[in-house]
Amino acid sequence: MKFCTKKIRLIPILILSALLGAAYAQDANPPAAQGGGNGQRAGRGGYGGGRGMGMGAGNNLLGTVTAVAADHYTVKTDAGDLYTVSYSANTRIMKMNGMRGFGGGQGQGQGRGQGGGNGGGYGRDGGGGNPPTPLKPGDIKVGDVVAARGEIDAAAKTVGAMAIVQLTPEQAAQLRERAKEMQAEQANYGKTWIMGKVTAIDGVKVTLMGAADNVPHTFVADENTTFRKGRDPITLADVQVGDMVRVDGAPKDGSFAATAVMVRGMPPGGTPSVPRSPAPPN
Repeated sequence: MKFCTKKIRLIPILILSALLGAAYAQDANPPAAQGGGNGQRAGRGGYGGGRGMGMGAGNNLLGTVTAVAADHYTVKTDAGDLYTVSYSANTRIMKMNGMRGFGGGQGQGQGRGQGGGNGGGYGRDGGGGNPPTPLKPGDIKVGDVVAARGEIDAAAKTVGAMAIVQLTPEQAAQLRERAKEMQAEQANYGKTWIMGKVTAIDGVKVTLMGAADNVPHTFVADENTTFRKGRDPITLADVQVGDMVRVDGAPKDGSFAATAVMVRGMPPGGTPSVPRSPAPPN
């Protein structure tokens, strides 16, 4: 199995995507029954991708407001870059009531990686059941920390914002702390865990396309490997081509010996493109 040696750069973009995606969805659709969401989405390294650090790349940005104008904010990222974050009448501007982006609601929290609910599955700080509070553009002041989601032009240092979330210092600190934790875990990608989309299954060997490095990886299951889908125990026979999986284990003999496999399932509308070979009898 080939491991990518370059630095894997998933981190803050996953957190910001969960935070801003949850805020955007809740603001558009006030919550009724909030529990039971798929908390695997971004837990423990996440199933999402995203190339770029998120703090001024991808489609999310985090920083401190340094200037306020009639149609934009100037935001300084932690890296010291100044971005012009433009907004319009279609931009949702809000503040979070609790860090729902860390797996809030009433989901089936199972530690840091399995948090349920609607907020991306980090299993931290549910934040209660309060939806975000809408803000007017003038409610955001110089010195505020904001997270913005939209189209980012890294060369021009501009953001066409779809959503802007005002964060308290505590929320921003939690976000940055979680980013540090995830960065530390990313360093172990290929050493203690891998993840990606299943592309082939041949007996007890499963090939996936790495979500973090876009490189094929193969893991091998044995009688000691545990399989779960959400909270439910499953078997290797339940894993399908097209499923997104996270695999814990260690490299062994050119592949990856799996101790635990968490299955997210096939994305909506996804169809297997590679046939499955019959599994050998137990």
